[in-house]
Amino acid sequence: MSHASAPPETSSAPTSSFDSWFELTKRGSTLAREIRGGLVTFFTMAYIIVLNPLIIGTASDVNGNLINGMAAGAEGAIPASIATVAAATALIAGLLSIFMGAYGRFPIAMATGLGLNAMVAYVIAPQMTWVQAMGLVFWEGLAITILVLTGFRKAVFNAVPRVLRAAISVGIGLFIALIGLADAGIVRPGNPLLQLGVFGSLIGWPIAVFVIGLVLLVALYVRKVRGAMLIAILSATVLSVIVESVGHVGSAKDATGAIVNPTGWMLNVPAFGGWSLPDLSLLTIAFRNPGEFFFGAFTAANGMGAVLGVLLLIFALLLADFFDTMGTIVAVGAEGGLLEADGNPPHTQEILMVDSVGAMVGGLGSVSSNTSYIESAAGVGDGARTGIASLVTGAAFLLSLVLAPLVNMVPSEAAAPALVFVGFLMMSQVAQIDWTDPVEGIPAFLTVILMPFAYSITAGIGAGFIFFVLIKVLHGKAKQVHSLLYVVAAAFLIYFVQGAIFGALG
Repeated sequence: MSHASAPPETSSAPTSSFDSWFELTKRGSTLAREIRGGLVTFFTMAYIIVLNPLIIGTASDVNGNLINGMAAGAEGAIPASIATVAAATALIAGLLSIFMGAYGRFPIAMATGLGLNAMVAYVIAPQMTWVQAMGLVFWEGLAITILVLTGFRKAVFNAVPRVLRAAISVGIGLFIALIGLADAGIVRPGNPLLQLGVFGSLIGWPIAVFVIGLVLLVALYVRKVRGAMLIAILSATVLSVIVESVGHVGSAKDATGAIVNPTGWMLNVPAFGGWSLPDLSLLTIAFRNPGEFFFGAFTAANGMGAVLGVLLLIFALLLADFFDTMGTIVAVGAEGGLLEADGNPPHTQEILMVDSVGAMVGGLGSVSSNTSYIESAAGVGDGARTGIASLVTGAAFLLSLVLAPLVNMVPSEAAAPALVFVGFLMMSQVAQIDWTDPVEGIPAFLTVILMPFAYSITAGIGAGFIFFVLIKVLHGKAKQVHSLLYVVAAAFLIYFVQGAIFGALG
C-alpha cells in the first residue's frame, strides 16, 4: 500500500486515448483494479440509499408535511416518502459519481452528505417548507460554485499548511472508523456517553458477522490478496443472508429509528425484497414550484433579522460543505499516494467544480447537498487510483434503482469492516506531524480528536484552523500565516457561535 505524497510514476506510455485521459498507466493501475475499487466504494457507501430516506424522508417541515408533500400523520405517508427519497438519492449519486469520474478524473464518489442532510431535515425544514429548504441548498451550492469559478476555493485549499492537511487525514480516518463501528453496533450510545456493543458485551449474530468480516479482511490483507475488501464484504454479506434466513434476526430499529431489538441488524436487514419501479416524482418538485423553491425562504422571512437568519443558514451549509470536501479529497489522495508535490490532488479545480455542482443538483433533486464521500478511501485502499473507479461506483448506484433488493442484501455489518480498516490505513499520516512542536501539535491534536468526538469533520477542521492562527499569533509568527487563513478562521468562529447568533435574532 502506497502512502507516498506523490503519485506513482511509470515509464510506460498510455496505450489509448482512454488510458491517457484517465491516466491509468501513469498512476500504475489496471482496469480490473479500478472496477474492483469502484465496487468496494459503492458497497461501503450504499447505506446512504437506506439512511438518507430515514433522515430526509421522515422529517416534517413547518407545516407538518413530509418532503413528498403528504401530511406526516397520513396513512402510508412515511413509506411513500422514504421510497421517493431512496430513488432520487440513488439516481443523483450515480449521475454525480459518473461526472466526477469522467471530468474530475479522481477515484472519489459522491452522494448526499451526512450531517448536511441532518441539518436540512432537523434545523432548516422545521423553519420553512421543504421546497424552500431545498432552495437554500441550491443557493449554497451556487455560492460554492462561484467560489470555485473565481479561484477562491482553490486558493483557500492551497493556503492550508501541510500539518493541518495531515491532521485532517488522520482525523477523518478516526471519523470513518467510528462510523463503521457505529454502523455495525460495536459502539453504541451508553452511560455516560458510549459503550461497547450491547451493555458492554458483543452479543448477537450481526456483531458476529462484523467480527468475522473484519478478521477475514485482515487475514486477506496481510497475505496481500488482491480485492481483500471486496471479498470480505461479499463473504460477510453471504453469511448475513444465511444468518437472517435461518435465525430471523430482524431489524434493530423501529420505524422511528429507536432501538427495539439490540441484537438486530443496525441499518438494513439482509434479505431479498420485492421488485418495484423507482418513484422519481421527487425530482420535479423544484420545477413545479419554481417561485417557492428559489425565493420562498426569503420572501417568507419577516424583517431584516429573519432575512439575516436565512443567510446564516446558507452560510452554515456552505462552510460545512466547503471544508468537508477539502478534507475528504486530501485524505483520499494521501491514502492512494495521489497527491502532487504541492500536497494537492491532480485536477483539483475539476474535482472542486464537480463537488460544487453536486450541492446544486442535490437541492434541485430534493435529496440535500451531494458531496464527495470519504468512504471512497475504501476503494482507494483496495487499489483504485483513477476516475474509472468513480464511473463504476456511479453505474452501481444507477443499477441500484432497479436492483434495490440486491443492494439491500448488504447490511452495514458486512460493509463496516472496510470502513474500520481504512481508518487504520489513514492513521499512517500521523507520522507527518511534529508532535514535539506545540505550534503544530496542538492544532493537529484538536483537529484529530474533534472529528470523531464531535462527530463532525467540519468541527475538527474549524478548531484546527482557529488554533493554528491563534498559536502562530501568540508565538509572534503572525506573518507566517497566509492571509486567507485569517479569513477562514474568522468564518469558523462565526460558524461555532451561530447558535448564539440565531438566539440573538430571535
